[in-house]
Amino acid sequence: MNDRERADAVYSALLTRQGEQWVQPRVERTRRVLELLDDPQRTYRVIHVTGTNGKTSTARIIESLVRALGLRTGLFTSPHLTRFTERILIDGEPVADAAVAEAWEEIAPFVDLVDAELAAEDDAPLTFFELLTVLAFVVCADAPVDVLVLEVGMGGSWDSTNTADGDVAVFTPVAMDHADRLGDTVVKIAGVKAGIIKDGAAVVSARQEPEVAAVLRAAAGEHSATIAFEGEDFALTAQRLAVGGQLIAVRGLSGMFDEEYLPLYGFHQGANAALAIAAVESLFGSLSGEVVTDGLGGVTSPGRLQLIGIEPTVLVDAAHNPHGARALAAGLRESFEFDEWGVVLGVLQEKDAAGIVEAIAPVAARIFATAPNSDRAGDPNVIADLAEERDMTVTVYPNLEEAADAAREWATASDRRAVVIAGSVVLAGEAMRLSDLEDWKSGWQQ
Repeated sequence: MNDRERADAVYSALLTRQGEQWVQPRVERTRRVLELLDDPQRTYRVIHVTGTNGKTSTARIIESLVRALGLRTGLFTSPHLTRFTERILIDGEPVADAAVAEAWEEIAPFVDLVDAELAAEDDAPLTFFELLTVLAFVVCADAPVDVLVLEVGMGGSWDSTNTADGDVAVFTPVAMDHADRLGDTVVKIAGVKAGIIKDGAAVVSARQEPEVAAVLRAAAGEHSATIAFEGEDFALTAQRLAVGGQLIAVRGLSGMFDEEYLPLYGFHQGANAALAIAAVESLFGSLSGEVVTDGLGGVTSPGRLQLIGIEPTVLVDAAHNPHGARALAAGLRESFEFDEWGVVLGVLQEKDAAGIVEAIAPVAARIFATAPNSDRAGDPNVIADLAEERDMTVTVYPNLEEAADAAREWATASDRRAVVIAGSVVLAGEAMRLSDLEDWKSGWQQ
C-alpha cells in the first residue's frame, strides 16, 4: 500500500464510526485517549477558535500570521471540501499522507481499549470527530509544531477540541445555529461556546450582541482571563476594494496597520482579519508591519467567495446558515459589480432553509435549487417553495451538475450576470471538484 492508500484507509476506518453530526457532551472520552498517548495536545501553544460563522477563515488568517513570525504551525479545521487531509495543515499545507498513517499507528492500540471501557459503561464507541481530533493532536506533536490553531467542531465546552488548553480563546460572531444541540437562544449558545475559555487565558472577540458579550465577559472573569472586543479594543478602521481582494487598515491591540492587502472578498473577511491580528497579538505581543503584510498576503480561504469559473464568472461559498448567507449577500454587493446573480442553492435537511433563502433573496435574480450529494440533503423542492413565496424565479434540479450547467448557461446571456453556488459545505466541495473536472476556468463550452 502506498502512502495515499494508507491515509485513505485511515479515513475509511474513521467513517465506520458515528459521524461528526453525532454529538454528545462527553469530552472526557477524547481526554481518556489523549491521556494514554501522554497528552500530545500539551506540547505546543494553542489558539482556540469558536463562534457561529467565520471560524475557518479567521483560523486560516491566524495561522498565516503565526507562520509569518517564523514559527511552525498546525491548523485543524472542519469540515473538508475535497479531501480529509485538508482538515490538518502543517506549515500551511495539507498533512502528508505518511504522517496520517504513522499517527494512526500510534493511536490504534488505544482505540480498542477505550472502546471497551465505553462498552462496559454502556456508552457508544469513540466517534469520527473524537478520533479525528486525537489524530490532529498527534500529527501536530509529531511534526512538531510550535503553535496549533484549533477550530471548534461544534459549540465549545464539550467539544472534543476542548481537551486542549487554549492560550487564546477567539470568538467570531455568535448567532443561532445547531439550536437542537447548543440551545434555543443566543445566550445559551454563547454559554456553551464560552466553555473554551481557560484559566489565565487571553480572550478576543468579534462584535457581539450585548447579551452574548455579557456572557463572554462573565466567563472571562470567572477564569481570570483578559478580554478584548472588536470596536472597543481593536477594530477594522478602513477597507476598499483591490484586485483579487481588498486593502484594509486595522487598529490592533498594540499597533496600527494601514493599507494591508488581504486576498479575500467581503467586509466580513476584513473583520475576520482584524480579529485574527488581535488574537496573534494576544499571544505574542506587538507585531511588525512586515509580519502582518506577509501573513495577510499569504492567506487563502477555500470555499469562501472563491472564484472557480470564468466566462461566466462562478463563485462558491460555504454559507450554510442565515448569518453566513447574509455575509455572502453583503460580500456580493460590496465586492462585485454584476447586475444579476444566479444562485445555485442546496442545503442539508437540518439547516434553516427559510432563513438562508430570506438572507440571499435580496441579491438573487434567479434560484437554481438543488441538493448536496449527502444522505442528509434537504429537499430542493422546499427551497423552491420558499423562493416562490418571495416571488423569486426558481427552477429545481436533482443534482449539482444539472443545476450548475443551467446556471452557467443562463449567465452566458449577459456579461452582467454571474453565478454563486452556496448553502452547504458539501455542495461547495462538490462544486470545486466539478469545476476542476469540467475546467470552468476555460470558459463556457456550448
